[in-house]
Amino acid sequence: MKKIPKAQPNFSKMAGVAFAVLSIILLIAWPVLAVPAPILLDPKTIPKYVNQLTSPPPVYEPTNVTDGNGKVIRQDYTVDVTSFTQQILPPGFPNTTVWGYGGNAKDPITGAPLGYFRNQPGSTFESIRGIPVNVTWQNKITSPHLFAVDPTLHWANPNNFTAYPPFLPYPPGYTEAQSPVPLIPHLHGAEVQSTYDGHPEAWFTSNGIHGPAYNTATPTTPDSAVFYYPNMQPPTTLWYHDHALGITRINVMSGLAGFYLLRDPADPVAPLLPSGIYEMPLVIQDRTFYANGSFFFPSVGLNPNDHPYWMPEFFGDTIMVNGKVWPNMNVDNGQYRFRILDGSNARFYTISFWDRLNNARLPFTQIGSDGGYLKAPVTLTQLTIAPGERVDILVDFSSLLPGTKIILDNSAKAPFPKGAPADPQTVGQIMQFTVTGNPGPAPAVLPPTLNNSTLGTILDPFPTLPLPTRTRILVLWEVMGPGGPLEILLNGQKWAAEISELPAINSTEEWVIVNPTADTHPIHLHLVQFQLVSRQSIKTKKYVTDWTALNGMPPLPLNITPTELPVTPYLQKKPIGPALNEQGWKDTIQANTGEITVIRIRFAPIDGSPNYPFDATVEPGYVWHCHILDHEDNEMMRPYKVITTTP
Repeated sequence: MKKIPKAQPNFSKMAGVAFAVLSIILLIAWPVLAVPAPILLDPKTIPKYVNQLTSPPPVYEPTNVTDGNGKVIRQDYTVDVTSFTQQILPPGFPNTTVWGYGGNAKDPITGAPLGYFRNQPGSTFESIRGIPVNVTWQNKITSPHLFAVDPTLHWANPNNFTAYPPFLPYPPGYTEAQSPVPLIPHLHGAEVQSTYDGHPEAWFTSNGIHGPAYNTATPTTPDSAVFYYPNMQPPTTLWYHDHALGITRINVMSGLAGFYLLRDPADPVAPLLPSGIYEMPLVIQDRTFYANGSFFFPSVGLNPNDHPYWMPEFFGDTIMVNGKVWPNMNVDNGQYRFRILDGSNARFYTISFWDRLNNARLPFTQIGSDGGYLKAPVTLTQLTIAPGERVDILVDFSSLLPGTKIILDNSAKAPFPKGAPADPQTVGQIMQFTVTGNPGPAPAVLPPTLNNSTLGTILDPFPTLPLPTRTRILVLWEVMGPGGPLEILLNGQKWAAEISELPAINSTEEWVIVNPTADTHPIHLHLVQFQLVSRQSIKTKKYVTDWTALNGMPPLPLNITPTELPVTPYLQKKPIGPALNEQGWKDTIQANTGEITVIRIRFAPIDGSPNYPFDATVEPGYVWHCHILDHEDNEMMRPYKVITTTP
């Protein structure tokens, strides 16, 4: 925000005015200041492993559209967003007010209808490759936001409201920003036309205000949008969440997320894997609670004179899995398939299955990543997952004695990788598995190659995408204020700057992501799945000095596209290729601090088809961003468009 030039100050007059203003502020604020602050719930007083995970989340029940022969040719859903209370803390603690997705659902095991069901996280979509889906998304949130909307960020802003300093504390904040609530769902990892991708400016409110990029596949009510998902990509674990500009962090924090599982009847691997009660999606999220059961989210910024409520990262002090804090899951003596999603705002998890009785880590097998199966199965004892990433793993409990307790623990620092260690009494624990002694499925006998979808065989080199025709060098930036990060940028550019990434349809590009910041950033691209090429250490201080000498200090003017600075003279050590469990399709990649991360992207279907089943070049286009939601909300997101030919 530009400051208005001031005339030569009259200090005595200024003192009088300041005293008068302060008096008015105190008179207005005194009733608020006199109210004691709500008390936070001490996470160490919450009993662990009292909550129980007994089955996979409910699944939405579609309306099937058939052809003249009774064949299903489309599935239709209606899903709304409402506010309600839910038992997230263990029984005996207060319920928590959440926002959640709701719709007609059924039991995932028995198929018994549940009628209208709403929850946080939302029910799971069970979709079939080759059968498209229409979802009518409805915004039924008529109450204000649960958390502070920072109107100084570039955000959805349905009332076109502008706040000027000195800013009001929250609560109450600004009523013009707190309501109505803009929402826009995004199917993360999906190959979908941009009109239905959940573009951050395609939001809509319960009273019918629409963002500038609003789209609907078919006419619907003003509080809704109909999105069409073709479901033509290989089977995988997707997820859906809200993506409204500048408020994604608080909308997801409120509860707006859920799984979208895409299956393929012709998949040769699926019949070998655990299924039914032995296949469990697990979304891991961190939260902090007030003593009254409500969620806490910070409302005092590091730089309150610029952004009164925004903080660079949120880290909760409790761990929630599938909407339950520190749950237990009883498991049989057999193999389980866990589809794990890091659905946290900013927290990374380095997970392992810890057998405390035997003081040993239980090995597990990773079979999949963001975009489907890995090239080959990989045996691990721990892995690190970042916000937005998914991992598909097999865990064998068959050799364990009844009553054995396995802790899914976390050793990742926050911020990752150089922040505070995970407290072993709180966020160092995620959930517990208790072995029942009942028989379960035997370990799957897997083929040496899981994925032939342009990932080749186990003997083929990786990456397997064709060599690029274009390389882009993109630099991650932290802009510092007096109290800490003021905003975080991609390539020195703000969200509103002119679009600089214009890949051609069916072209292959390499993106060299330079990270001189202190954090690892999970970089996510919409539309595409890509392959990791390598990571390599870089002389960040020298590179930053020379980059700024070439381009100026970020943020750059909106009409300026930075000049690329080649990275080769600054590289150190040798490049490190992808680990075995990274040799698969990715839509979110960990770009480590002090390194370049090289990814290879083909702007075409990942199954090798020459064309998408839709026009990927239509407006409004796609986005790429950091999936630390607090970063994404404050400028660490950029639009990109796919075009017909290279400019």
